[in-house]
Amino acid sequence: MGVSFESFVMTAGPRLRAGLVAAYGPVVGDDATATALAYGWEHWDRLSTMANPAGYLYRVGQTAARRSATLDTRPGGGARRFLPVPEHVELPDFEPRLVPALEALSELQRICVVLVHGLGWPLVDTAELLDIDVSSVRTHIARALTKLHAALEVAPHV
Repeated sequence: MGVSFESFVMTAGPRLRAGLVAAYGPVVGDDATATALAYGWEHWDRLSTMANPAGYLYRVGQTAARRSATLDTRPGGGARRFLPVPEHVELPDFEPRLVPALEALSELQRICVVLVHGLGWPLVDTAELLDIDVSSVRTHIARALTKLHAALEVAPHV
């Protein structure tokens, strides 16, 4: 007998949410996580036999997030911000150019940087969730850090 859906959600659910929030921000990421887990519940008989059900549900969540953005009827037609803009610019040790710099990265670059450097995920876990090789995660991070260093006008640590 395989793992129960409840056990899966307890172990993989937080990683799934973290990945989708890293990709689409807290509001859309949370909605996409809920949609993906609902799909997982409905199709658990099939998903439980997969090698990487969290990776599959991540793709379900991506589709939900992208569909949500295309169905956005607000003025501006779906141009959602990845992260909310802080109301108070007096935040300690906060670089105000960081949010726009993160938003300028490609989706995979942003996800990899946020998961590995922002949340402290191991490269292996990040690669598994995204269903890509660890070397691809390293490449996305290296390219993202190069772009972030340039956007923030800081020299990389050697």
